[in-house]
Amino acid sequence: MAAYNKFYCFVADVGLKKHELNTDQLNIYLTNTAPATSNTVYNTPADLATGGGYTAGGAAISTTAYAQSGGVASLTSASSLVFTATTGFGPFRYAVLYNFTASAQNLIAWWDYGSAVTLGASETFTVAFGANIFTLT
Repeated sequence: MAAYNKFYCFVADVGLKKHELNTDQLNIYLTNTAPATSNTVYNTPADLATGGGYTAGGAAISTTAYAQSGGVASLTSASSLVFTATTGFGPFRYAVLYNFTASAQNLIAWWDYGSAVTLGASETFTVAFGANIFTLT
């Protein structure tokens, strides 16, 4: 499983009420451009273009709850997110989580899969979150 990396802006954005993590729609998009911790909004790094079964903007994730216990907050997901190619798309190396509902579509985090991936017709790519999408301490 790829490691979670946060965008630095996410720490500030939480305190500035730019995210309502229990109700906002969160999306994952795919990119082959390396994210920088200083990126702040959707399409920086650049999203893949629509085509081959991929839609620019990515897809919504299924979140179940943002809650804290003992001073540790976690965002949990009901399921992994699966992208399915029709005729194929890519390459991409990174999956980027952002707030689709926020007016600026603020970035939250990304995962690096280590090398570029290209999907052929009918192939799938799964973004698996494990028990939590992320945890804040």
